[in-house]
Amino acid sequence: MKILAIQNRMGIGDTVIFLPFIKAISNKFGVPVSLLVKENSKANEFLNQTNYIDEIIHLERDNKINQKHDGFKGFFKLASDLKKYNFDKVFIFNSSLRYNLISRLAGIKEIFQYPLFEKQNQHITESAKKLIKKCLDIETSDNPEIQIENDLVQKSAVKFNINDKLNILLGIGGSGPTKRIPSKTFLSVMERLENFKKCRFFLATGKNEDEQKILMEILNSKFREKCVALDNLSIKEILPIIKNCNVAICNDTSFSHLSSALGIKTITLMADTPLIYGSYNINMHPIIPDGETTVSHNTHGKDKINPDKIYEKLLSIIN
Repeated sequence: MKILAIQNRMGIGDTVIFLPFIKAISNKFGVPVSLLVKENSKANEFLNQTNYIDEIIHLERDNKINQKHDGFKGFFKLASDLKKYNFDKVFIFNSSLRYNLISRLAGIKEIFQYPLFEKQNQHITESAKKLIKKCLDIETSDNPEIQIENDLVQKSAVKFNINDKLNILLGIGGSGPTKRIPSKTFLSVMERLENFKKCRFFLATGKNEDEQKILMEILNSKFREKCVALDNLSIKEILPIIKNCNVAICNDTSFSHLSSALGIKTITLMADTPLIYGSYNINMHPIIPDGETTVSHNTHGKDKINPDKIYEKLLSIIN
């Protein structure tokens, strides 16, 4: 039996969020599930060792530029591409008629999907839960699991000299400027930790100019010798490092999703994104801006994340 799951949202975070539902499908039918995801999900970098995932198929479709699976021609091209795999079932995690018709054209006999034409105000996890409950009669949790070989984790510990210090992942990047917490907030937490325990900090960020500025501000501080920058490594190389960490402190960035899915207690700094993105996993411990009762788009709270609250939360986790 061959099963496909279609998840057409962008980015790493959304791909991670849907993993519990993919795993539920795999467990139900006793086979790994193939994924149709966008290339910027980078799923092939962090799911290549996860046993409930089969093949990663890239959906080459973008609203900004014309790609292979865009438009009328792309409709038939995608159907042709999927037909080669001879899938028996497909689970479509959206309400699009397009993917329903493509699946039919690809010869997939059993199609399970969200209700058609109900995209507006769709909850990111509740809709998926309802689909799995309705189709498979399974109750699912919101806790994604990314698997990684122990051998790689051990080799990473040796390579980066990760020892019995308090090893902390700092996810200091972010996909947008309103999500990036200032370096002074992280430095303030690091200052407090200096008097508590010997620490080592692994700085995870991208190559964006503003992200690099935050990285350099931390590296040029007095904590430089305690920091390891990860910006020149691939996600595949970073995963075993994260797995060696005791705790993570992350902006709303891909690393908060990855670290929590690897089983690492992750403090999520939620400044300008719906709170669900930093609280759906039991390993996530959200911090919201001072003066706010929740957080969503346009909260603009990156300068109101309290380092004292981060520090207190960290102590509660490690103790």
